[in-house]
Amino acid sequence: MVAENCTVVTEFILLGLSDVPELRLFLSLLFLLIYLVTVFTNLGMMALIQVSPRLHTPMYFFLSHLSFIDFCYSSVIVPKMLASVLSNDHSISSLGCMVQFYLFCTYAISDVFLLAVMAYDRFVAICHPLLYTVIMSRKPCVVLVTCCYLYASVCALIHLCLALGIPSYKSNVISHFFCDLPPLLTLACSDVTVNELLLFTVVNFNEVFTIVIILTSYSFILITILRMRSAEGRRKAFSTCASQLMAITVFHGTILSIYCQPTSDENLDVDKVTTVFYTVVIPMLNPLIYSLRNKDVKEALQKVLSYKMFF
Repeated sequence: MVAENCTVVTEFILLGLSDVPELRLFLSLLFLLIYLVTVFTNLGMMALIQVSPRLHTPMYFFLSHLSFIDFCYSSVIVPKMLASVLSNDHSISSLGCMVQFYLFCTYAISDVFLLAVMAYDRFVAICHPLLYTVIMSRKPCVVLVTCCYLYASVCALIHLCLALGIPSYKSNVISHFFCDLPPLLTLACSDVTVNELLLFTVVNFNEVFTIVIILTSYSFILITILRMRSAEGRRKAFSTCASQLMAITVFHGTILSIYCQPTSDENLDVDKVTTVFYTVVIPMLNPLIYSLRNKDVKEALQKVLSYKMFF
C-alpha cells in the first residue's frame, strides 16, 4: 500500500515560510531588503579589500572569502524564494532542487570552517604578534582557504549522491523555502537511515572540530587580553571578540538545532524559522560585525570615497 503512494518526482513544490498571502508578501519585501543589503555590503567589502593596499593582510584575505561565501549561499536561496512569491510559481525541478542543496551545503560548510580559520588567525595575531607574518604568510593562507572549499565540496557531494539514490517520494511538496536535506528525507519512501546517520555524523564532527578550534583560540586570546596593560587596548579587544563570538554562537547554534537531531515532521516548522537566521540574516550581519567596525576598514573606506569625490 505504501508503494502505491510513492512516485518518482520530477519537480518539487516549495511551500515557503507562510501560507498567508499578506504575510508572505511582507516577508518577501523584508527578505528583499535584507538581501540587497547583503549583496551591497559583502560585494562592497570584497571590492574594498581588493583596492586598498593596507587591507592586503591575512585577516582581510579571510574576510574577503567570508564575504564571498555569505554572498554566494544567500544568493543560492533568496532570489529563488522571492521569484516564487512574485510569480506565484513555487515549483522547482528535481535537478534544480539538488543543485540548490549541493551549493548551499558547500557554502555553509565552507563558512563553518572559515570561521574557525579566522579564529586561529586572530589567535596568532594577538598571542604571537612577532611570528604572525611568518606563520600566516600568503601560502598557508591560500592552503587553509582551499582546504575549506575542497572539504566542503566533498561533504556536499557525498550527501548529494545519497540523496540522488532516493528512488521515490511520498509527496513532492516540501514544507520549506528551499531544498534542504532534512525535509527531503521526511518525504522519502525508501529507508534513509544511512542518509540521516551520515548527516548527523558529519554535522557533529564539523561542529565539534571547529568549535574546539574557536573556543581554544579565543581562550588564549582572552588570557592575552587580560595581561594587557592598556585599559583602552583591552576594551577594544573585548569589544571585537564579543561581537565575533556572538555571531559565531548564533551561526553554530542554529546549525546544531536543525541538523543534530532526528529528522521529523514536527520539527520542520521550527527549523524553517531557525534557518532564516543563518541563510538570510547572518550573511547580512557578518560584514558589519567582522569588518565595518574595524578602524582599518573605516579608514580605507574613507580614503576610497574621498578619492572618488576628488575626481
